Amino acid sequence: MAWQSKKISLVVPLYNEQDNVKKLVEEIDTAMRQSGLEYELILVDDGSTDGTFSILAGLQNNHPAMTVIQLRRNFGQTSAMAAGFEQARGEVIIPLDGDLQNDPNDIPKLVAKLEEGYDVVSGWRKDRKDRFLTRKIPSWTANYLISKITGVSLHDYGCTLKAYRSEVVKHTPLYGEMHRFIPALARWAGANVAEIVVNHRPRIHGKTKYGLSRTVKVILDLITVKFLGSFSTKPLHIFGGLGLLALLGSFVCAATVLIMKFGYGYSMNRNPLLIVGAVLGMASIQFLLMGLLAEMLARTYHESQKKPIYVIRTILGGSRETSESESRKG
Repeated sequence: MAWQSKKISLVVPLYNEQDNVKKLVEEIDTAMRQSGLEYELILVDDGSTDGTFSILAGLQNNHPAMTVIQLRRNFGQTSAMAAGFEQARGEVIIPLDGDLQNDPNDIPKLVAKLEEGYDVVSGWRKDRKDRFLTRKIPSWTANYLISKITGVSLHDYGCTLKAYRSEVVKHTPLYGEMHRFIPALARWAGANVAEIVVNHRPRIHGKTKYGLSRTVKVILDLITVKFLGSFSTKPLHIFGGLGLLALLGSFVCAATVLIMKFGYGYSMNRNPLLIVGAVLGMASIQFLLMGLLAEMLARTYHESQKKPIYVIRTILGGSRETSESESRKG
């Protein structure tokens, strides 16, 4: 497929980047003109409190391929990115940061990799120009955990510069800090994911919006992603498993208490294992009831929202051909 005839949608979330936006637009325009790729540029002002939006408004008058979206307040990077994805009309969607650390000259490389048959191509900032203690170490830790838990091994989940086929990313709901998990979510839906090394540049102007607190948010979202990916249609499997494990622990404690009572004459009233066994027994009942309740909620959600529980790539033959997602009641 010749992507030169297809439009590329570039989505850039921005928050207080007034010193970077003008050069960013110039670099993107130069890189895309040299590549020969048709493109649209969607810049999302995520409630900036400096002059970012005013500069964007002025730039938009001279760039017909540019769309500027201003959010009412600072909703966060994921929400800003989702707003840009919603407006994107290209067959390939490529987000990038607005701090000039991503190199627009890498965009054609990402598109070329998509041509090899991939649905998602993720950038890898192999030579990352960030602080070691506050940025690199948390990033390495997060990437290791995400790769192990999701089963989708990538070196750099946090790199914003990625290329997605439109039909893949538009079927991926985004909330929290979920934008970094799109490759894993897409792989679970059957997408082919690749990774290439991209250039990374030091920040010159402005301040980073990321800190150590973001790592905690990523870990919490990772738990959510794992649960939604593995148990969203079968929550009783996890709650029931925990309930049975607690029930087993309760039986072990009860058996131990009886052996100590009748075998060694140890008083049951003074045995802490009796309390532990009772607590585990009640916990097992609660976990099982939570699992049944979650099953009912999940089925109600899927049936009322017609939420797809699988994604069809293509149907050939029969009464029709399609590549759209189909829904089936759970």
